[in-house]
Amino acid sequence: MLQLSNSPPRMRTLASLEQSYELCRQITAYYAKTFYLATWLLPAPKRRAIWAIYAWCRSTDELVDGPQSGATTPETLDRWEKQLESVFSGHPVDDQDVALVNTLERFPMEIQPFRDMIAGQRMDLYRSRYETFEELNLYCYRVAGTVGLMSTAVLGVDKSNYTAPWNCWRDIYIPTEEAVVLGIAKQLTNILRDVGEDARRGRIYLPLEELALFNYTEQDLFKGVVDERWRELMRFQIQRARKYFTKAEKGISALIPDARLPVWAALMQYQKILDAIERNGYDVFRNRAYVSTPRKLLSLPIAAMRAQVL
Repeated sequence: MLQLSNSPPRMRTLASLEQSYELCRQITAYYAKTFYLATWLLPAPKRRAIWAIYAWCRSTDELVDGPQSGATTPETLDRWEKQLESVFSGHPVDDQDVALVNTLERFPMEIQPFRDMIAGQRMDLYRSRYETFEELNLYCYRVAGTVGLMSTAVLGVDKSNYTAPWNCWRDIYIPTEEAVVLGIAKQLTNILRDVGEDARRGRIYLPLEELALFNYTEQDLFKGVVDERWRELMRFQIQRARKYFTKAEKGISALIPDARLPVWAALMQYQKILDAIERNGYDVFRNRAYVSTPRKLLSLPIAAMRAQVL
C-alpha cells in the first residue's frame, strides 16, 4: 500500500480530493476498527481529517512494521521525512497525501509531531528492547502521543468560557498534556495486547527491569509462559495503563462539544481491550484481546452521558 516516490512533486497524476479521502477512510476502517467506529461520531469535515492523519501515521508505521519493512533503512525514513515536508508545503506526492494537504489547509498544525513520529520509527530500526519505562515512555510519545497532538488541532478547543469581557485576559486552556497521555495510554494498551505477536518478531516492549522485578525472563516471554509471575506483571502493566487513561479523561471537557463524545467513546472502547486481556487470563500469547462490536456499542450511552456532564 505504501510507496515512496522519488519523482518531483506534481509529476504524477494523483487521486482527486474525494478519492484521496476515500482511500484514507478505507485504510482507517481496515487497520483501526475500534478507532474508526469512534470517528463516525465526529462531524464530516473533522472525521475526514482524522482519517487523513491516521492514514499518514499508518503508512509511517508500515515502513518499519509492514510486509516490506526488511528493506527499510535510515535513508528510507529520510526520504519519507522529505515527502512530509513537501506535503506541509502544499505539494502532495502520493494519492493519500492529497487529503492530508487539504486537512492541513483546513486545520493548521505544526510539523513537529509528524517529525517526532518518524523519530519513533527510527527507534524501531535499531531497538528491540527497552530497559526502563522512561525509555519506553519516550518511544510511546513519539509513535502515539504525537497522534494526540495532531488530533487536537482537528478536534478543536472550547473557547466559550473565555468570551466574557472579564475573561479576556485569561489564556485559553489547551489540553496538550492530556492529548499526549491519551496517545501513550493507547500505545501501552497495544503493547500489552500484542506481546505475543511482538515476541514472534523478536521484540519485547515491556521494560526489562520490570520483567526482572517480577522474576520473569526474556526466555519465559519467548516461550509464552503464563504463570503467577506473568499475571502479576500484567496486572502491574494494566494498572499503569488505566492510570494514563484516567489522566487523559480530564482534558476531554476542554474540547469543543462536538468532539467530546467521539473521544470518550474511543477512550472507553480502548480501555475495554484491557478488560479483555483480564478475561483471557492474561494469556496474550495465544489469545488476542478482542472487543466485540456489541460491547463497543454498549459503551456509547455511557460515553454520551460523560460527554454531557463531565
